[in-house]
Amino acid sequence: MIRFADPAAFAEALASLLTANQAAIEAAAARQAQLTKPAGSLGRLEEIALFLAGWQGRERPRLEMVRAAVFAGNHGVAARGVSAFPADVTAQMVANFRAGGAAINALARAAGAELAVVPLDLDRPTGDIAVEPAMSEAECLAALNAGAAVVAPRTDLLFVGEMGIANTTPAAALCAQAFGGDAEAWVGTGTGIDQPGLARKMEAVALALALHGPFCTSPFETLRRLGGREIAAMAGAILAARLLRVPVLLDGYICCAAIAPLAAANPAFTQHCLAAHCSAEAAHDRLLGHVGLEPLLRLGMRLGEGTGAAVAVQLVRAALAAHDGMATFAEAAVAQAL
Repeated sequence: MIRFADPAAFAEALASLLTANQAAIEAAAARQAQLTKPAGSLGRLEEIALFLAGWQGRERPRLEMVRAAVFAGNHGVAARGVSAFPADVTAQMVANFRAGGAAINALARAAGAELAVVPLDLDRPTGDIAVEPAMSEAECLAALNAGAAVVAPRTDLLFVGEMGIANTTPAAALCAQAFGGDAEAWVGTGTGIDQPGLARKMEAVALALALHGPFCTSPFETLRRLGGREIAAMAGAILAARLLRVPVLLDGYICCAAIAPLAAANPAFTQHCLAAHCSAEAAHDRLLGHVGLEPLLRLGMRLGEGTGAAVAVQLVRAALAAHDGMATFAEAAVAQAL
């Protein structure tokens, strides 16, 4: 199991990323060239198959073990009225996840994914980022390691999601700190706040950036000061996946914001990731551009929980079904002239 002993170990892991298996990609591409279809005619489905081949290290990748995790955390900044819902909803939704009644439960079942639910100190909200760091060093490490703990070496595909009332506020702060721009450029309506709530949210992000910006000298410090437990846990899981060569489907704005500090520090970080979808949160499209990813789907989703990624698993399964199940020209006795 991957574990980050201290901030230096986290930084070292980010600086020494494994790469995809080029031989497996070449073998998969050679197979693609022999399948009974015109070259490139399945578009991104072909790209997905090659991507999975490289990270799984095999010519014919598979999805026998798809793992998903939803991390939940509470945020001190919620007390500023930056969300349409009270903080109590986080724990209530965790209970719903565990009972199997949430959207992510239904969609994970449909995707054939094994789902873990990981609440993180819900009785202790993070610090209000507008006036203090979200977490201590120990708390941030604990959250990163809680995320890393969900990643098993034999996983064929991983996706993670989150639940945390007010967590689009720290997400916006993380994006602004990582890629520049003011609060207005990164703050959206989240769960559906009104205009006064949006103004409070922008103010909170602006205050957080002014307070913490000079001290965000590393991805760890940025996550610690501006993030949240469930956000750090997603970052830990996605980094651990890279260290184990496990491919990752990224969910929405908050999931992508969790890795914004990592991608800003090392642009190669997202090479093991596919962007499942572009959410309805206004800044998500801009964020995907910064991390160099083109979304597979645009469905107007904005729920979080990993739901967009769960839907995209079906697309990945379709890509692999075509790659593995089609006949070659020789097998079908078809002249290779398509």
